[in-house]
Amino acid sequence: MIRLLLRTALTLALPAALLVAPAASAAPSAAPATAAGAAASSLSAEWTAPLSTRGRYIVDATGARFKLRAGNWDGAQGSWTGSGSAADPANHHSGQDSHGIPLGLDRAQLPTLMADFHRLGLNSIRLPFSNEMIRTTAPVPDDAVAANPQLRGLTPLQVYDAVVRALTADGFAVILNNHTNTTRWCCGLDGNERWNSSQSTAQWEDDWVFMARRYRDNKRVVGADLYNEVRRDYLDDPNWGLGDAHDWYAAAQHAGDRILAEGSPDLLIVVEGINWTGIPADGLPHGRPTLTPVRTLSHTLVASHKLVYSAHFYGYTGPNHSGATGLGETHDARYQDLSRDELHRVLDQQALYVAAENGQHFTAPVWVSEFGIGADEGAAAPRTWFGNFTDRLAALDTDFAYWPLVGWNDPGRGDSWALLRYTAAGSRSGLLDGTDWRADAWNRLAAAPGLTGPVSAADSWHMLTTDHADAVQSLRVRAAGDWDGGARKAVCPDGERLAGVAHTGGRGLCTDTATGGDLRAATGEAVVVRDEHNVPAGGDWASGYTKYQCAQGQYLIGYSLRGSRVSAVLCATARRPLGTGTRTVWFDRGDNRPSADPGGEFAHGAYKGQCAPTEYAAGLAFTTRIGSSGTPDALLCRPLS
Repeated sequence: MIRLLLRTALTLALPAALLVAPAASAAPSAAPATAAGAAASSLSAEWTAPLSTRGRYIVDATGARFKLRAGNWDGAQGSWTGSGSAADPANHHSGQDSHGIPLGLDRAQLPTLMADFHRLGLNSIRLPFSNEMIRTTAPVPDDAVAANPQLRGLTPLQVYDAVVRALTADGFAVILNNHTNTTRWCCGLDGNERWNSSQSTAQWEDDWVFMARRYRDNKRVVGADLYNEVRRDYLDDPNWGLGDAHDWYAAAQHAGDRILAEGSPDLLIVVEGINWTGIPADGLPHGRPTLTPVRTLSHTLVASHKLVYSAHFYGYTGPNHSGATGLGETHDARYQDLSRDELHRVLDQQALYVAAENGQHFTAPVWVSEFGIGADEGAAAPRTWFGNFTDRLAALDTDFAYWPLVGWNDPGRGDSWALLRYTAAGSRSGLLDGTDWRADAWNRLAAAPGLTGPVSAADSWHMLTTDHADAVQSLRVRAAGDWDGGARKAVCPDGERLAGVAHTGGRGLCTDTATGGDLRAATGEAVVVRDEHNVPAGGDWASGYTKYQCAQGQYLIGYSLRGSRVSAVLCATARRPLGTGTRTVWFDRGDNRPSADPGGEFAHGAYKGQCAPTEYAAGLAFTTRIGSSGTPDALLCRPLS
């Protein structure tokens, strides 16, 4: 959650006015549904797990669109603000002591909460947790689950289990969200800035594998949201691709692959952009990168149709504004200061382009997994921002999740941002009860028209990068062992073929274009080629160059480099006959790629060669003559049929 606690010039702070809950009047639980919720009870049940992706859309197991209309049910990530006694509710966010479990279980029965979620028009829940929650062995206090006595005596993880079971049994999709390392309120300089701030990266990955295995038999647990709002700590920034201990790109890649390979192959892997870098002070570099780095460096998972990108937006923050007031505040514009057109342009640049630009190596669903505003907000600018923001999500048919879903409504305490607020006696107020100004914008968003039904198969393009490590994204190849020890290796995910290679830098492009589909035979190991024995007499397609070529009936799925020199190529046997024509694509002196830019710019700053979508790559040529370093120079492209 991006609402922040102001402690130092580096702490991203929430304005104090937003921490004060109104003394809202109680309303009966049986209130009219929102417009979006009229058919919600059936919407959440009419889908088949697991989920995957097709281009910019999330789809269910039948190939039908599944748009994430979600809410954040927080609490299990922690509510203590980090100062004072954790036993005093006054030291918890908005005076709400969650006891490390989802909020509201002391006030409303699980079936009541489920019914209210349906009335909001939701079909999915983002369910935050902390790594500390996993290992906490003390049972939660009885009063923390007063409205659900069946949960008494359970540990926080066991309560989390029960909530997951209740949600999925009621038809909701659940996305697990690793929100914090320690069980305390996020976000600022709180020891939870990065996935490895209060623990090792190895422990973080192991915890994710544990959680994935724990719920893998429950197919409506559909996603792993890897970490929340990666940001700067006191001294260091996270980065996207530098290859060090603060490299969020690499950490997400490795953890996502482990979850799919060791935990559950069914889960969507949700990677949030970087939330903040730099010191928030005028004159010093600072800003909110979000998903802008994805354009030049995108992820390719071992299951390539499981990637979802996410981003968070709040009106009181900005593209270069931390959200602080007073100490740590800069003169940068907040999102709520932007005009409607400016806001929409910035949202597109920072995140929404990833889904809007089809047929690129980075194209993927974008889930705006946090946004929100207070029911007690009276100022014109933030109210206008909320309408303009939700209108943009609606217009682009964007997946979303509101923060937060559940809060308290007690005299002097409670979260006014919650869509649903409950008194200690169980009475509800909020969006469902007729007096909440946010209802109009919410209803427009939740009921917005969008793509429904079957989603057509889309050509997919995925980047391979050997910048700092191997990119062997085929589980079949991984299982067979190291096929070129000591070399940097790049292999396409199972079901894809190599389409393009960069002249320098080691990057490649994979595809599963509809005209080719999954070419690989069901059995048989990939073949390593280190010489020219497959080049037939009279078949010299790159005269004077060394040519590593697949045998007839095989196609390229990978390559390896020693330094910058080509070391070997990896070939797979096709499940059907392949064409035998010959076309040499040279790219040693400039780009040589198909028109219409399929796959997009997969190696910025380097020359690139790429076969057409109707072709497959069958060979790679290079030279080590004087003045050359053995980098890829040409591809042998052949027709798929």
